[in-house]
Amino acid sequence: MFSKKTLRYLVTSVFALALFIAGCSTSPDSGMGTLEVRMVDAPIKNAKEVNVVIDSVQVNNSESDEGWVTISEPNQSYNLLSLTNGAYAVLGDAELEPGTYEQIRLILATDGHNIVYENNESDVLTVPSGSQTGVKLNVNAEIESGFTYTLLLDFNASKSVVEAGNSGQLLLKPVIRATNLAATGKIVGTVLPAEARSEVHAVQNDEVITSTFADETDGTFELLGLDPGTYTVRFEAREDGYAVTETTGVEVEVGEASDIGTVELETQN
Repeated sequence: MFSKKTLRYLVTSVFALALFIAGCSTSPDSGMGTLEVRMVDAPIKNAKEVNVVIDSVQVNNSESDEGWVTISEPNQSYNLLSLTNGAYAVLGDAELEPGTYEQIRLILATDGHNIVYENNESDVLTVPSGSQTGVKLNVNAEIESGFTYTLLLDFNASKSVVEAGNSGQLLLKPVIRATNLAATGKIVGTVLPAEARSEVHAVQNDEVITSTFADETDGTFELLGLDPGTYTVRFEAREDGYAVTETTGVEVEVGEASDIGTVELETQN
């Protein structure tokens, strides 16, 4: 059953979709590049499943709607919350002619999308126009023969999941941030105790850029696809007894992993 409390939990975090555009697996003599699509995710609090059905993935290297090329048709439901902390799902791959691919489009199924909460209740997610026009992104991805280009797409749940008026219906209207992974860095570390089941956020200018769940066995985490700059890493335990803990002034550089070491959660007074 939908409630405003449930929606508040939904919109406080970010989930992410990653598209990896790879050219190095193609024979250098072919003159082609290969587009490989992998999907990863960051968590939504108080949910154990976010199931999204993707019918197809398309790219466009022209300025018109006639240039769309289907690179895969998975026609499959993916539980995004199983794809955290480095795990991913491959949506498909295809050889492409070198050139600039200005747009990527995700065609979502008309139904089958839902959220399952930790109490096993669920809500349907409705995509108003996803199956007709798709979710389009301007990316200007330059595919070169023999090279790898990786594009990371972050879905912002706070803007993507909205309530349809007073109907109680949840709409999935994706708002997505696209970054060239080669121009980004990452933050890694460990948060203890691991049994606190921490959610980890990279925050910049009071905005959550991306999130993940720390490993529940050893507390390790990775925050991927971060533009160069200074971040605050915020830790929020999903178990009671711990205060929100922050590590400030974390510098991210291109191609580097910024290791903040081990962070001990503060106990709640």
